[in-house]
Amino acid sequence: MKTASKIFLVSTISLGTMVLIMGLAQWTCTDPLRLFVYLVFSFAASVMKVALPSIRGTLSVNFFFVLVGIIQLSLGETLLIGSLSFLFQYLWKGKSQKLIQAAFNVASGVIAAYLAYKVFHWTWLRQYCDVPIALALGASVYFVCNTVQVASIIALTERRRSISVWMDCYVWMFPYYLLGAWLAGAFDFATRYVGWAATMLSLPVLSFVYHSYNLYLTRLEAEKRGSEEQRKHAEQMSSLHLRTIEALALAIEAKDETTNEHLQRVQIYALEVGKELGLLGDDLDALRAASLLHDIGKLAVPEHIISKPGKLTPEEFEKMKIHPVVGAEILECVQFPYDVVSIVRAHHEKWDGSGYPYGLKRLEIPIGARILAAVDCLDALASDRQYRRALPLDKALEVVVRESGTSFDPQIVEILARRYLELEETARAAPQSRIKLSTSMKIERGHAPDAGFEVTAPSSGESNSPERSMDFLQSISAARQEAQLLFEMASEMGSSLRLDETLSMLAVRLKRLIPHNTMAVYRIVSDKLSVEFVSGDEARMLGALNIPVGEGLSGWVAKNSQAIVNGNPSVEPGYLNDARIFSLLRSALSVPLLGTTGEVVGVLTLYEAAKDSFSRDHLRILQAVSSKLGLTIENSVKFRRAEDNATLDFLTGLANARSLFVQLEHEVTRCAASDSPLVVLVGDLNGFKLVNDRLGHLEGNRLLQITAAALRSECRTQDFVARMGGDEFVVILPDVDFNHAGAVAERFAKAVERAWLTSDGGAESGIDLSLSVGSAHLGRDGRTPEELLASADRRMYAVKAERKRASQSLLSLNSAVASNAAEAVADRPYVN
Repeated sequence: MKTASKIFLVSTISLGTMVLIMGLAQWTCTDPLRLFVYLVFSFAASVMKVALPSIRGTLSVNFFFVLVGIIQLSLGETLLIGSLSFLFQYLWKGKSQKLIQAAFNVASGVIAAYLAYKVFHWTWLRQYCDVPIALALGASVYFVCNTVQVASIIALTERRRSISVWMDCYVWMFPYYLLGAWLAGAFDFATRYVGWAATMLSLPVLSFVYHSYNLYLTRLEAEKRGSEEQRKHAEQMSSLHLRTIEALALAIEAKDETTNEHLQRVQIYALEVGKELGLLGDDLDALRAASLLHDIGKLAVPEHIISKPGKLTPEEFEKMKIHPVVGAEILECVQFPYDVVSIVRAHHEKWDGSGYPYGLKRLEIPIGARILAAVDCLDALASDRQYRRALPLDKALEVVVRESGTSFDPQIVEILARRYLELEETARAAPQSRIKLSTSMKIERGHAPDAGFEVTAPSSGESNSPERSMDFLQSISAARQEAQLLFEMASEMGSSLRLDETLSMLAVRLKRLIPHNTMAVYRIVSDKLSVEFVSGDEARMLGALNIPVGEGLSGWVAKNSQAIVNGNPSVEPGYLNDARIFSLLRSALSVPLLGTTGEVVGVLTLYEAAKDSFSRDHLRILQAVSSKLGLTIENSVKFRRAEDNATLDFLTGLANARSLFVQLEHEVTRCAASDSPLVVLVGDLNGFKLVNDRLGHLEGNRLLQITAAALRSECRTQDFVARMGGDEFVVILPDVDFNHAGAVAERFAKAVERAWLTSDGGAESGIDLSLSVGSAHLGRDGRTPEELLASADRRMYAVKAERKRASQSLLSLNSAVASNAAEAVADRPYVN
């Protein structure tokens, strides 16, 4: 109990005690029998209590005898009846109240009775008012004084406002006090004519009043409980409805590689903007649901279009434009009690009428759709997407502001510009929700000798998932990502016959699907596994291995054509032969690679530092890749053999590496004999890998063709240009002095950059492509073709390193983000 409650309690008890003593000090009694009878009946009436709604309290009927005492008895007798009846009420069920509570009830009743008695017998009032009016005023004072004291102590104890407690729990009781005053007046009137003893026979009427009043309160409380239960049920159903909507929306967004934070931020922004625009009730509820479900129609859009990292073709964009209509049709089946459908259908309409699907403009677009369009665009620009990096929030807002009056409602844009920082803080402070699913897996020991664990079929009821808690959104997103990456790998493995390019692409994609430290691809050559490609932290240690078929982990896989999960990398022959070598690799996942005839042509093995880090699910993904990779390796080997016997590079039309060495050896011999100068240039493309990763290998092949044409255009008749491999080119320049080699190299580099920028898609891609060139002079840097190429190659890498350092010192992070954003806006129409 607070200090204020204690003070009020003690003060009331003290005052009531003083009033009682003062009243008893003026004791007079003309009819002790009548006093005794009234006292007994007041005891009986004090037991007749009714519960009060909304509070932990009751009301007794003994106030009737207090009012009768005010009319017929002296002050002392009236106070005695009031105090003893309240005390009897406490003693009747002593365990229900503490002594301090009983003392307060007695004191407050005494104070109320005293004030009511003084008002009724006030001489001035009796001069101007009849007895009924004076009695009504006395009853009113008794009511106000008694109920205000009780309401005050309840408010102080339960930390509520006194006036609120009084208004909620006692005001409606006032008519019953007036009714009690009327009955007390009638009782007094009858007493004057037939005597008080005969009048007592009419008291069953009082019992009737009590029971009717108690019945009324009981019904009132039942109705209140019923309405409260209905309200709670409605709230629960509404909450369930919203949670169902949110879960569905999150599942849909997870397929689009966006996050639940995006949905939450869009909803918070949209609702706050809607409230400022005066939306209420159903309009606000419709906006709340639409902000979660606006992209449900993407279920009808192929995932390779949704996840495409580059620019959509016109045909792909037309397919994307169906998602608002499909989403509206889906939601029409739900039959929302508010208009969600029109918002979802129109959320890609634009203020100037250039949007889709119906080309609505200005106020033809529903207000909820206008809000959602601007908010969704703002958050999409400020979030990472497949086709671009996120913009800082203020930069994203600048893009939205530029579209004010064109794409978006100016009034809505003005609200966002004024409140975006406040709204972002609100979104970040909002709590996040997650639903966890628990799964487990088990891998049994097989017969692979010393290699680890052979894959065995799962037993009945066995789960194939890792033993850990997984976020269901991450599971959906991972499934979508897996399908997309497998689709990309299948497409790209069939688009290039260059095995190094294919395996480099595979390493990048596979890293996103299966976490691993090092990846190695072995090819069977003369009953041994030769390392065809290796990448990762342990590439140097694994790159030198030459594993006999049947030995070690990868050799066992090649011989038995069976996969191994969580094998031991240390059993690979020659891996840890050197005592100075130390490795942290503890587990491996290895699968055979089959050719067209079903024979093993190689092995793909992933290594990881953590023990037992691979699962059956990882094996499933790797087997899906290996089925295509084996055929790719077989075709690439055939192509390599055919290419070794040719003189021209099939892609660029330039001389290949074989022709290069023949020509260079011829020029070295000729220039050495005639003492003529000879310069060899080696060039390497900067940004080529970025073109492959971002735009695809077909665009990378086109870049190689553009580079070849640019180099050929700068050559003289006697010059010789060749593609040595990958993105490296060599130019042989007879009769060129070494002092002029730098200027010639710069001319070749500028020609390549200019050709890229003027090509279709080159400038729009935003990729900074350049050519690093190193030079070597016959006699000064070497006298054999190998020495000249090695010297030029070293200088080329020195130029590449210097260019990288200069680029890092000139570009700041903000300019890099801004350029990425500009690239995204120019490269792809906004679709969210």
